[in-house]
Amino acid sequence: MQMSETRREMVATTPAEVVAQHTSLVRRIAFHLVSRLPATVQVDDLIQSGMIGLLEAARNFEPTHGASFETFAGIRIRGAMLDEIRRQDWAPRSLFRKMRQVSEAMREIENTEARDARDAEVATKLGISLDEYHRILKDASSHKVFSTEDLGAGVDGIADGLFGRLAGPLESLESEELRASIARAVASLPEREKLVMSLYYDQELNLREIGDLMGVTESRVCQIHGQAVLRLRARLRDWREMH
Repeated sequence: MQMSETRREMVATTPAEVVAQHTSLVRRIAFHLVSRLPATVQVDDLIQSGMIGLLEAARNFEPTHGASFETFAGIRIRGAMLDEIRRQDWAPRSLFRKMRQVSEAMREIENTEARDARDAEVATKLGISLDEYHRILKDASSHKVFSTEDLGAGVDGIADGLFGRLAGPLESLESEELRASIARAVASLPEREKLVMSLYYDQELNLREIGDLMGVTESRVCQIHGQAVLRLRARLRDWREMH
């Protein structure tokens, strides 16, 4: 069987040359990621980390294993960028505390009322204004680094977002029971929140694009997304407590 053109090139090309040829891949991944992150994350930092990931990919790529270099490198590049974001650890502890408080308030209201918790109800229960509640939702949405690229879209991506960054080890994601619980929780979301989650994870649209489709502002989409994330965390608390 003849070796493909890509594989012949990889065999004959040095790591430095491979890096030079695939710089655009690093930039493409960096700009895709930064569109989902707060303004405090600089695209230049992601590109720098991604270049290191690309160099490692070039050094370790084995053409005989079947995968294309671009697929192999893309995984390494995204991983290097996500590691850099995690090292920055830019989210304040107070945000985690507020997110837990919102999730717990949602859970108590929904258990009592047997329906979706409303914005005003959660804000009242927490003793804060509606504006402050919406700021927490926006912060929660912006904070989620969500390694959606690691596991793909849909339920897997949401699972990584909820537990990979915010609530525990990635190993728990291997549980089929957890995946089934997340699928049920996502299906139970209010229609608007479910739509935003689907467009964001399945269709990989950014918040501005979702806002254009829904006829609302990007800020409002951010609030809806944050509320969906915290509602999911509230509904999955029972699963976490049992494991």
